[in-house]
Amino acid sequence: MSEVLVAAAVLGLYLVLGTLLALWSRRSLRGGLEDFFTGMGRLGGFLSAMTYAATTYSGFMIVGLVGFAYYTGIGSLGFELAYFVATLTLLVLFARKVRRMAGERGWITPSQMLGDLLGGKAVAVTAAVIYLVALIPYAASQLKSIGESIAGMVGGYYAWGVVIGLLIIIVWSMIAGIWSVAVTDALQGLWMIFSALILLGYILLIWNSNAGDLSSAWSLLEDKGLTGLNGFWKLNTFLAFTLPWIFFAVTNPQVVQRLYMPRDEKSLASMIRWFGVFGLLYTIIVTLVGLYARASVEAGYLNITPSGKDQVTPLILSTMNPVLAGIIFTSIVAASASTADSILLTLASVAAVDLVEGDEARKKRAAWAAVIVVGVLMAAVALSRVSYIVQLSVLSSLILLSLAPATIAAWAGRVEGEGWALSSILSGPIIVAVVTVVEGSPLAAFSAHPLGVPIAAWILIISTLLVLPAVRK
Repeated sequence: MSEVLVAAAVLGLYLVLGTLLALWSRRSLRGGLEDFFTGMGRLGGFLSAMTYAATTYSGFMIVGLVGFAYYTGIGSLGFELAYFVATLTLLVLFARKVRRMAGERGWITPSQMLGDLLGGKAVAVTAAVIYLVALIPYAASQLKSIGESIAGMVGGYYAWGVVIGLLIIIVWSMIAGIWSVAVTDALQGLWMIFSALILLGYILLIWNSNAGDLSSAWSLLEDKGLTGLNGFWKLNTFLAFTLPWIFFAVTNPQVVQRLYMPRDEKSLASMIRWFGVFGLLYTIIVTLVGLYARASVEAGYLNITPSGKDQVTPLILSTMNPVLAGIIFTSIVAASASTADSILLTLASVAAVDLVEGDEARKKRAAWAAVIVVGVLMAAVALSRVSYIVQLSVLSSLILLSLAPATIAAWAGRVEGEGWALSSILSGPIIVAVVTVVEGSPLAAFSAHPLGVPIAAWILIISTLLVLPAVRK
């Protein structure tokens, strides 16, 4: 019980601090939908970097990727580094142009951007609807991270964790819009990296104090088949998970929207640079936690018996000093909340700007309605525990994957023809829907390989072919 009280005290302190920061951020609001949702391009380099990093790196990492590495081995690092390299490349190639166009054209949402660049309102509305459906699994995975962490530490109360997470997300996203999200993201990002270092230090200390040699863990992992593209990481499985992930920066609206926010090119450059530092460090840390935790369990140095991928980190916390466990547990809440409140705010903006006509008061009501409906749906998916965190997260990007070819072509300024673009972005959701009907679950898209080709590759191929006729020579 003392461990629970300590964790609750640390979390309570964090929530008070975060809420005070969110309330303080209201002083930056100037009014209007554009300022509420994008800050009217007024964020400095530090806030831009922290909100991009904290939005991108979520409970997916500190809970999901730790468990993924524990069960599937070093392939999980390749999977996540593929995302990291692709994201940096896309940011370097397109971020400056997108930020400039957003300022010139007054974009608030990514669906509004697509409608503007691809030629019509139908594209914007279609993209908006796809976002509202596709992001439910990813948002739900954040609530699942919080619920699993509470359940693992105290042996129950999963549903309470989901409810607490949902309340935090709604409050922090709607106090001051992007200003409260960005300010709390800065707190969350710093807390996340500090806590991940503590967790890695704890796992390395366990191994080193027993084995005396950190490198010997790799021999043990090699014996278990966890050091190469084997076991879980067959080529088709790697592609099924990785292809949607490497286009995350193009297809996921909550991160695309962040390209509108830096106040100038210097702030944008700082955002990209510090995101790179944060992302590489955080990825390596959490992967090593999972791998060394597995080695420690196999060697008998760490006494945990996880029943699934999402239980690894919570069970590690149950073996730690209560104060340290409370700090890391709070970082899980922070990581999950930072991504989920960004998703919720982005979907609220999509509902208000792209799906509702009328005055600002009506659009604000639509935003609140979206928050409530999406919040209920993401909580329902989280409570069902239908799958593990990584798979739920990648499922959203799989549904969104068909937006990548049209978006990249639009950013390059080489698309003419609304009809072809519309058919291209619709192809991904249609393919996933067909898989769902045929196989009984959208999650079957990760294991189905028609003609030996994963569903993700089919979506990318078909959506690219459909947009080609609209590309100017």
